[in-house]
Amino acid sequence: MTKHQKRLSVPKSWPVERKTETFTVKAGAGPHGEDGVPLVVLLRDVLGYVDSRKEARYALSEDSILINGDAINDEQRPIGMFDIVAFPGREEYYRVFPDEGGRLALTEIDEDAAGSRLGKIEGKQQVPGGETQLTLHDGTNVLTDSDEYRPKDSIVVDNDDKSVVAHFPYEEGALVTAVRGNHGGKVGEIDAIDITPGSGSNSVGVSMDDGGFETVEEYVVVIDENFTGDADEESANTGDDE
Repeated sequence: MTKHQKRLSVPKSWPVERKTETFTVKAGAGPHGEDGVPLVVLLRDVLGYVDSRKEARYALSEDSILINGDAINDEQRPIGMFDIVAFPGREEYYRVFPDEGGRLALTEIDEDAAGSRLGKIEGKQQVPGGETQLTLHDGTNVLTDSDEYRPKDSIVVDNDDKSVVAHFPYEEGALVTAVRGNHGGKVGEIDAIDITPGSGSNSVGVSMDDGGFETVEEYVVVIDENFTGDADEESANTGDDE
């Protein structure tokens, strides 16, 4: 199986230049599905901390890079929306957050904020023992003994013990960000949720200081204002690939 991915066919969320080279690294198996960006792409193309996959492997072998609190040893491990990328030795911590157009970018955060991550609830079911299993947007599961959570809500999960430490319901007035579509990266409050009869997607009206937009509810995620980053913080931009 090839270890490369044609740049022209990568998902729009990937922070890579499409016309500089023919290929980039292919994401390995893991969370986030086809939207997951290989870790080496962030280390090399976005942050510029390594120049090659070999250097990335060496850095990972030192357990110097944590994803959602866990040391990672696979440079192809998929990284996606709301993941926490930490470099404890550098005292640098980032949250993966959708930028303009839905392209993934890195927002710098402090060490305390790096101790947990946001997740959109995509599924919910009872499991043996009476607990409730929540399936998040990246495919991971969280167990809870509370029944208050609903699909399309968002929760904050502690990276150490995987407990739920905050809950943001999907409802009118909630702060959301669009993660896909023409409005990807925009942040505003839900004005209205229009229920579409049948199997069609419900639509969501979102108000912003300079107007607003409408999109399907699958494209929005409820967030807390702390997850947007401060106005004076800059997202890491894409660099050229070698």
